[in-house]
Amino acid sequence: MIPEAQLKTIILLRHAKSSWDDPSMEDRDRPLNQRGERAAGLVAAFLRHEGLLPEIILCSSALRTRETLARVQAVIGDDTPALIEDELYLASAAKLLERLRCLGDDAASVLLIGHNPGLEDLAATLIEPRGSALEEKMAVKFPTAGLAVIRADAGTWAALKRRSGRLDLFVIPKDLV
Repeated sequence: MIPEAQLKTIILLRHAKSSWDDPSMEDRDRPLNQRGERAAGLVAAFLRHEGLLPEIILCSSALRTRETLARVQAVIGDDTPALIEDELYLASAAKLLERLRCLGDDAASVLLIGHNPGLEDLAATLIEPRGSALEEKMAVKFPTAGLAVIRADAGTWAALKRRSGRLDLFVIPKDLV
């Protein structure tokens, strides 16, 4: 058994469904659509109900991720420091892992709101495969507003390694209605 003090909690949230109504709009500027707004609210309520309240939030600077963050904060509160970072926009798994390794150790949990394929690839990178039903579900599809909770064996964020975590939860909006 890993001592609780050695665990880091990584909550990965893919942005909620965005609008494609204006094909001339820059990808970074696409807002959430109504379905996305509802899904973000459902996931936020789930986070609150499960007590999954992060100590820090990292969020891509794209409009759809910022709007997802706003929906989450409307439910869980906005006391948690939230960093909006351009570097997280469409970032690769390697870039996301490097960003997590730079977190301060005063926080044991992080909510990372981002994009696929980087977010899904990061989850696969962090998890030590165990063949669980949750892992299989996540491998099939990590949809918009999909939420993965990974507990990683790392005394410090800088020590966060590939295959150091276990997938504790994976939920999608359809699970919450």
